[in-house]
Amino acid sequence: MRPYRVKPYTVPSWIHRALLSLRPAERLPVSKWAEKWRVLPDTNAIPGPFRNSVTPYLAEIMDAFSNEDVERIVFVKPTQVGGTTALENMLASAIDQDPAPTMIVYPSKELAGRTVEAKLEPMIRQCKPLAAKYREAESQKLKLKFETMFVFLSGANSPASLSSTPIRYLFLDEVDKFPGASKKEADPVSLAIERTKTYTTNRKIFMASTPTLKSGHIWKAKEEAEAEKHYFVPCPHCGEYIEFVFAQLKWPSKDDVPDSAERAEMAAYSCQACGAVITDQDKGKMLAAGRWQTVRQTAARPSSVAYWLNTLYSPFTRFSEIAKEFLRCKDDPELLQNFVNSWLAEPWEDTKLRTNAELVLERQTEVEAYDLPKWTKLITAGIDVQENCLYWTIRAWGDYMTSQNIAHGQALSMNEVAQIMNTEFIHPDGQRLVVSLALMDSGDQTDEVYDFCLLNSDWVLPSKGTSTMLSNYRLSTINKAGSNANGMTLVLVDGGKYKDMIAARMRKPNGRGSWMVYKDCDLDYAEQVTAEHKVTERVNGKVVQKWVPKTTHADNHYLDCEVYAAAAADMQGVRSLYLQSQEPEKPKKPEPAPTPEENWIRQNESWV
Repeated sequence: MRPYRVKPYTVPSWIHRALLSLRPAERLPVSKWAEKWRVLPDTNAIPGPFRNSVTPYLAEIMDAFSNEDVERIVFVKPTQVGGTTALENMLASAIDQDPAPTMIVYPSKELAGRTVEAKLEPMIRQCKPLAAKYREAESQKLKLKFETMFVFLSGANSPASLSSTPIRYLFLDEVDKFPGASKKEADPVSLAIERTKTYTTNRKIFMASTPTLKSGHIWKAKEEAEAEKHYFVPCPHCGEYIEFVFAQLKWPSKDDVPDSAERAEMAAYSCQACGAVITDQDKGKMLAAGRWQTVRQTAARPSSVAYWLNTLYSPFTRFSEIAKEFLRCKDDPELLQNFVNSWLAEPWEDTKLRTNAELVLERQTEVEAYDLPKWTKLITAGIDVQENCLYWTIRAWGDYMTSQNIAHGQALSMNEVAQIMNTEFIHPDGQRLVVSLALMDSGDQTDEVYDFCLLNSDWVLPSKGTSTMLSNYRLSTINKAGSNANGMTLVLVDGGKYKDMIAARMRKPNGRGSWMVYKDCDLDYAEQVTAEHKVTERVNGKVVQKWVPKTTHADNHYLDCEVYAAAAADMQGVRSLYLQSQEPEKPKKPEPAPTPEENWIRQNESWV
């Protein structure tokens, strides 16, 4: 019996096309999609088809955009590592595979316009899926229309454009260059994120920037992320996975090679695990075998992930270039800040003037509160006036600006302050000392402060903080017609200069010239005295250094008190106290005039 054969059935082409149209679109992770479709322009360091092998560390960052568990991606980066390319790839993948309303925010509206012309439109034209969906005739300069979505572009300096249309995808580029919050508007980052509230279950927020300060947007976002990852690479010698850190970049000393350019050219990386030398030739294979490792995690399934790396990972930058840039910048604070931010991807801090509460508590001596150290020669005080109380501090001073806080606290009234300031302190040798001079802040409750100082002019003067003075303090005169205080002395104090002095002396070990506190000093005082740090900022095109609070609304009242106490000590001649310890030279007895015979012998000594 012949076997039964089934006649093959050919599906009509129109049915085949219909079935294909019903098939779900292929969904690729961003890194795979970019390798399939993305073409980099001629202006790129390596133009042509995008390859993950060039910057392998970008793959996981981009794929986090495809991860349903991750809502917010933070990339803390230096320059020249491909951060902008990663942003463009995420955007392009979203347009092609999962279209939804999108916004990209740049530091300024002008930069947004230039980016469209220089980068985004060329990217769209060179990418087939995007070119097919782009509706150029229906687009505007800052509003790109695609088949089923819009891409809005905005500047952080335009608050109105950040607070209207709902969006699902938000890209924030170079957020640390965004302008700060104004009195009328929230900060640009918060305004932009508000626009994603409609898509709370599937929104994506990508934030990238070179850091500036610890208080900047990107560093705060990194600290707030539920997971933080660093890129680790295997040492070609020992196989241990290590993190590239600047401290391990080595070059000859100045004694061995005087020329800095030659020294930089000899720079190489020393593995922190085995000490072997790693060169630029090793970097490519190390990056390819690298992996992102979690260094901090606060949630089982993090919805916000921060990625951090520095320029040492860049395939476009040699180790010698990094060394050369450091040697060029190390002696110039402005250039050094740029190196720390743009090359090391770290926030800038003036480490010479960094303080903390623990450092204050290390300055405790064995002298109890309200007791005087044996070296005391002078006592001054500072008073900071607040709406509901007065903070005060009393400091003892000795030779060479040696000082110690001997008491501090809060008073509920000016009369209470007067009683405290007139307290007698017993010196170890039995002498009784009182506060020689106190300065009281007149910025708050000005009239009351003036009246109080007028009644107690034998020991207190009103003061006011200022800056940009050549001297640490300057005496002025109150010019207030009709006031009893009219004509009274007002002390203008440059707080920045005294904070410099306090921070520098606080770092000295206890002893001569140090800034100290009494035994069992409380933590609240220590935290307030170190509530500020000195940072470098660019204001109106100029680089300035100034003291600012480390955190928003940080109490710094005791720091202000110590500033006023130091200014009062200067007014009392504290810098010349050491002269009082020197005994005057005794006049030498005149030698008797030599006789004529002695003069003749001295003139003819050689004849003997």
